[in-house]
Amino acid sequence: MTIQRNIKLLAWFNFFLDFRLYAPVAILYFADVAGSFALGMSVFSVVMLAGAMFEVPTGMFSDRFGRVRTLVIGAGAGVLAVTCYALGGSWGYGWLVIGAVGEGFARALYSGNNAALLHDTLTDMGQPDAYQEFLGKTSAMFQVALATSAILGGLLASVSFLLVMWLSVVPQVLTLVLGLRMIEPVTVQRAEGSVLAQMRTAFRGIVRNRKLRTISAASILDHALGESAFQFEAAFINTLWPVWALGLARTLSNGGAAISFYLSGRLIRRFGEFKLLMTGDSYSKVATTAALAVPTVASPALMASTSLFFGVKMVSMGGLMQREFSSDQRATMGSLTAFVGSLVFAAYSIMLGGMADWLGIIPALLITEGLSLGVMVLYVRAFRARPDVQPALDGAAGPD
Repeated sequence: MTIQRNIKLLAWFNFFLDFRLYAPVAILYFADVAGSFALGMSVFSVVMLAGAMFEVPTGMFSDRFGRVRTLVIGAGAGVLAVTCYALGGSWGYGWLVIGAVGEGFARALYSGNNAALLHDTLTDMGQPDAYQEFLGKTSAMFQVALATSAILGGLLASVSFLLVMWLSVVPQVLTLVLGLRMIEPVTVQRAEGSVLAQMRTAFRGIVRNRKLRTISAASILDHALGESAFQFEAAFINTLWPVWALGLARTLSNGGAAISFYLSGRLIRRFGEFKLLMTGDSYSKVATTAALAVPTVASPALMASTSLFFGVKMVSMGGLMQREFSSDQRATMGSLTAFVGSLVFAAYSIMLGGMADWLGIIPALLITEGLSLGVMVLYVRAFRARPDVQPALDGAAGPD
């Protein structure tokens, strides 16, 4: 088979990677094992700290030794990580921490690598300009997996958290099988020189490119605040819905995101990145604030509706950054951005858990929404950074 099979394999890889039955109740499981929301959120923090520690070395590994090899190692680490999470239910918080380190390592391997694998595969196929289209469709599989696994996971969680955790190991094994069937792209420019020189070159490339620097800052802040809030939402929803229904809330959210990812390429071409980013973030903040300020049984559904813009946002940001990355430093540049994002997430996730223990769940989430206004400011600055993105400000043109 040809390099084209990578597209289909990557789509299914994404599906099984995020087919995590424990996802809708993760914070409840972690807090139950650890004894508090703060310690429960610390598991997510350790994931990001470990990811930050491994981020840049793994990005350079990808640029030097290949995309597929990096992906396969990440899949193996993912299997071990979820296994340790399952062991934590019987053997304590320490195993959750070990699993979090393993997940952080796997995420670091994936973060710059998998996007680069898709980009390089399309380059081999002679279709590099189709990156956003295929990124949206392959990324939709993440959300389809989360949506379909969430209902089953929520139902199983009402019976046993441990059952949910052990069943979650199986899809991770399947990602390893799929990774072993992928083909390494042949047109990739390999990075040369020492590791420090490679890191320095990538860092300098980000700092000196005003547009890339601002987009990266927006991505970092959005990830840290948005992901922390998303992981913690189950604690709020659990005050309104029973445990078995938590999966339904995640299904609504992930289902909307899947649609958004799938349609993102067409929407970006029609409306431009800037209008979609600003409209999506504005709606998200209004809807989430209303759901938190006046909590009712409809609040989880209102919060889930914000996911209809999530895929478009991620594809827009990803495409903008990939166009600015240099081909020989593509994974390293992506890893540097993810490295900083992991550090900020690690710090804020613990703060969020602490605020919830101290002030309450709703005030903690409202504070997070207020802080996220900074992301919109960075969007505006990014699209004013250079004249070549001005058409997107007017919404008249799609991607470059």
